[in-house]
Amino acid sequence: QVQLVESGGGLVQAGGSLKLSCAASGGTFSRHGMGWFRRAPGKEREFVAAISWSGGRTYYLDSVKGRFTISRDNVKNTVYLQMSNLKPEDTAVYYCAADRTNPVSTAQAMGGPYDYWGQGTQVTVSS
Repeated sequence: QVQLVESGGGLVQAGGSLKLSCAASGGTFSRHGMGWFRRAPGKEREFVAAISWSGGRTYYLDSVKGRFTISRDNVKNTVYLQMSNLKPEDTAVYYCAADRTNPVSTAQAMGGPYDYWGQGTQVTVSS
């Protein structure tokens, strides 16, 4: 069983930056693909980014490419999402999730299956 705890959310002005963290415990972190998802008010949850076991492969939602960077530290059992040039449409609750498979394509990264989820952290971008 993997437990995930996100942190780093907050209120930021458009054009600003935030770095989200997700600390994992209770499992073999380095043997899980890790993903970030978000849910905006009134919308479905959507995939944002994912990273392979070693961190060598990353995948992104088209609208965040060039602005967001996912990374991981397998010693600290933590995955990060560096978000820059934030836009009001990035406002959402952001969740990290753990996938027992090792993603090798964007489709697989998006679909998982993601077995474990954090509780989420709110990101609000003001215009």
